[in-house]
Amino acid sequence: MRTEVDVEVVLDERYIDPKVTIRTKEKSQQVENIITAIENAAEVDSPFVAAFQEENLELLSQRDIYRVYTQGRRVMAQTQKDTYLVKKTLSGLEGDLNPKRFFRISQSEIVNLSRVKRFDINIAGTIGVEFDNGQKSWVARSRVRAIKDLIRELTGEVSR
Repeated sequence: MRTEVDVEVVLDERYIDPKVTIRTKEKSQQVENIITAIENAAEVDSPFVAAFQEENLELLSQRDIYRVYTQGRRVMAQTQKDTYLVKKTLSGLEGDLNPKRFFRISQSEIVNLSRVKRFDINIAGTIGVEFDNGQKSWVARSRVRAIKDLIRELTGEVSR
């Protein structure tokens, strides 16, 4: 495997903030390291999310969170490895999360867009969310239009 990285900088007046695109055959540890380095340099991943597992406090990187959701009256943060208790309301936590990375798909769930593998848009109008770890979730009917607008924005499609 090559360890070299081909870097190309394109100056474009349309972009106020830098946009980084990584093109690669497959996601590897090298790609993960590059993403982490870029995020650290841009300081876009802070603040950390304080979360508890049993009596232990852990500071979760927003990048590692797949989704945050309510379970009963508790707010939970799910990562690849575990699920943690967050001692904030979902709305309070939403204010701390990076709005370019996280999106509310229902009254009780916020997802990390960089962990979404695909959106499954059903002919009946429902939208499934599949994460890169294979887990699935569903967009609430009240959020379908917002998700479709987000997808159009991400794909560069013009609204009609």
